[in-house]
Amino acid sequence: MNQYGILGRYLPEFGRVVGQMQHDLFHVYTVDQHILMVIRNLRRFTMPELAHEYPLASELMNGFERRWLLYVAALYHDIAKGRGGDHSELGSLDAKRFAQRHGLSAEDTELVVFLVEHHLAMSAVAQKQDVHDPEVVRAFSELVGSERRLIALYIFTVADIRGTSPKVWNAWKAKLLEDLFRATRRTLTGEPLARDAALAEKQAEAARLLRLYALSDSVKDKLWAQLDTTYFLRHDPQEIAWQTRNLHYRVTTEKPVVKARLAPFGEGLQVMIYTRDREALFARICGYFERAGFNIVEAKVHTTRNAFALDTFIVMGQGRDAHYQDRIAMIESELAEELVSEAPLGPPRGGRLSRRVRHFPISPVVDIRPDERGAYHVLAIVASDRPGLLYGVARTLARYQINLQTAKINTLGDRAEAAPALGTALR
Repeated sequence: MNQYGILGRYLPEFGRVVGQMQHDLFHVYTVDQHILMVIRNLRRFTMPELAHEYPLASELMNGFERRWLLYVAALYHDIAKGRGGDHSELGSLDAKRFAQRHGLSAEDTELVVFLVEHHLAMSAVAQKQDVHDPEVVRAFSELVGSERRLIALYIFTVADIRGTSPKVWNAWKAKLLEDLFRATRRTLTGEPLARDAALAEKQAEAARLLRLYALSDSVKDKLWAQLDTTYFLRHDPQEIAWQTRNLHYRVTTEKPVVKARLAPFGEGLQVMIYTRDREALFARICGYFERAGFNIVEAKVHTTRNAFALDTFIVMGQGRDAHYQDRIAMIESELAEELVSEAPLGPPRGGRLSRRVRHFPISPVVDIRPDERGAYHVLAIVASDRPGLLYGVARTLARYQINLQTAKINTLGDRAEAAPALGTALR
C-alpha cells in the first residue's frame, strides 16, 4: 500500500512523511519506513515460530485483546514529525481524529491516543532513571494508570526501539525495560513493595544465593554493615551476592579489588571496583576503559560508610569481535594498577568520528537541575557520540570536585546521552 501510494491517499497525514529523512543520528530509516518497521515488529510478536526472539513481548502480545489497536498507534506515533512542535502531542491529535472517523469506542480511542502521546516515556524512564527505585516506579505507575496500558506500552516500546536501527537495541536495554515493566505491573496489580519491604526482599534473596556457594549467613555481616539502603535498592540480588562473595573478607583492604565477569545478560562485561575513595576516581576509571577500547554502558557509583568506593560498570568492546572472556584477567590486572597510579589525568585520546557524526553533528546540550527530593542534582548531557566523550565529562567534573552518585549512559546510534546524578551541592 505504501509502495503504490495507496496508504498516503487514504491517510493524507501519512502521505506527508513518505520519504522524509530523519537527521538524528540513530534513525536509519525514513519516517514512513520506520513506521512500517514498527508494524512489522508488532506482527512478529504474534508469530509462534518467532516467539524465542522476544519471549515476554510475544507472550503479552498474544494475550492482548484487540491487538490491532497497537497497529493503529504505530501508524500515528511518528506521523507528525517535521511539522514543528512536539510530534507526540501532534500525532495524538491526528490519532484521535482517525479514531473518531472510524468509529472506535471511547476506551479504544483512549488507548491509541495514550500510546501515541507517551510512546517515548517507558524508554526514557528505563534508560535515564533508576528502575530499582520505588519512587521512580511509583511515578511511572501513575503515568501509565492501568495494567492494560502498561502491557501495550511495553510491547510498543520494544517494537519501536527495534524499528529504529539494528545498532540501538541490545540486551542491556531489554533488561532495563523488562525490570521496569515487572516492577510497575506489581504496583498496578496491588502488590507494591514499600521501600523497606523491597530492601528486605533483596537481602533475603542475596543471602539465599550466598548459601548456594556454601557461605554462611554471617559472612555478609561485616560488608553489609558498611552499605546503606541506596546500595541495596540500586543493585539486584545477583549483583549483591557476587560482590559479597568477592569482598566479605576484604572489607578494609588497602589494595584495590577489581573483579570482572561476563555480563549476566547480553554482551559485554560487568566490572566491580572496590578501593579507598579518592579524588577523580571515576575519571581515572573512565580513562582506563577508553584506552582499553571499551564503551561504558552503565555505571553505578557508591561510597560505603567506611569511605570505600564500590563501583560497578557494564562495558562493551568497541569492535564486533570482542572476545570478552579472554580480556577479564587483563582488565583485573591493569585497572588495579591504574587505581593506585598518581599520574595526572591525561587528555582524552579522541579518535575517528563516524561519517554520520561528521555530516550531522549534534550541538551539545547540557542541563543541570535538582532532583525531586532535593538530595542531589541531575546532569543531563546530549551530544554526538565519539571516543573519549564520557572520560572528557568525568575529567571536567573532577576538576570542579563534583562527586557522582550514579550514571546512565545511553547510545542511540551516533547520539550519546548521559545522565549522571551528582552528589555534591552545586552553587
